[in-house]
Amino acid sequence: MSSRPSSLGRRKRGSQSPTKRGSDSPSKSSATPNTTSTRSTGPYDRAFQQHLIDHDILPNGYEYPDGRTPPEPENMDEIVYALGQPRASLSPNKFSNEDSSKETLAITISDGTLVPGNPDLYYGARPEQVDQNIRRELSRRIVPSTQHDLPVAPNFFLQVKGPDGSLAVASRQASYDGALGARAIHSLQSFGVSEPRYDNNAYTITSIYHGGQLKMYTSHPISPSVPGAQPGNVMTQINTWGLTGDADTFRKEAAAYRNGRDWAKRQRDSAIKQAHANVTQHTAVASSLGDGPGPSFTSEGSSNETIANSQQIILNLDADMPPSYESETSADELSEGFHRLKRRRSHSPRKKQ
Repeated sequence: MSSRPSSLGRRKRGSQSPTKRGSDSPSKSSATPNTTSTRSTGPYDRAFQQHLIDHDILPNGYEYPDGRTPPEPENMDEIVYALGQPRASLSPNKFSNEDSSKETLAITISDGTLVPGNPDLYYGARPEQVDQNIRRELSRRIVPSTQHDLPVAPNFFLQVKGPDGSLAVASRQASYDGALGARAIHSLQSFGVSEPRYDNNAYTITSIYHGGQLKMYTSHPISPSVPGAQPGNVMTQINTWGLTGDADTFRKEAAAYRNGRDWAKRQRDSAIKQAHANVTQHTAVASSLGDGPGPSFTSEGSSNETIANSQQIILNLDADMPPSYESETSADELSEGFHRLKRRRSHSPRKKQ
């Protein structure tokens, strides 16, 4: 994720140069190297979608050249059922019409002014929930940031675009984020086993909020198209909800979002527990063969503690800000999952008047 910023950057614009050309400035011919510099590909480039497809990261609704369509996750019915469950915190006696208006406003004022390609919000596990040896070996697959105290193995993402934002850009961002999240969970599930398994189930959810609508998708890995290649990833839409309608409709949509967040946490905890179990089993075999002790989990949380101590973590993109940790409480506010993002201050010197 943020470990490869070059693939996520905005398209560079020539107008961003801080210096103006004077009368004695070099001519256009002498400035040619500036216009032919290589620029990175990111979600704001239309070519980014094809770049993902070339690497088998398939967007929602994709169709192969021969007319085939990628498989939907086999557990889609389970996901739809989980997202459709009512929540007591959203019942009419606890969540009024006025509350729904306030919550909708809290979402719409977020304008998505973020580093391109990074999710506006994601949920992952506390780093200490995952054994240090596993984190070290899977660092490039489950650790999304060079700042190692941020959440790991994220599998619930949100992209937010304001009124002037592009849905196409958000979709490309969500496709990429979902692929990284699905890869993280799959890496945990496959850790310590001889061959990765592909069960065609989804364990990752991505969401897009744009123009008063919330779109939710699954992302799940598929086996490599050719032997030796990297696995692919499929993005599949779960549903779309309008958040600016009446209060009853909003309650259902807010419940789907919160239920999806909770469902993703259960899948994440299960994957971490499975990785720990695989390592423990491998350690027991190695010890019986006289290979010495394996990784110790005495300083790590047990599977029960992992679930009990798991906290939702909101990504802060400001480098000088510590990560925000908020425990999941019974208050269950929709806005608790949203962190109002501050605009980055420009470090360019201001011109004196």
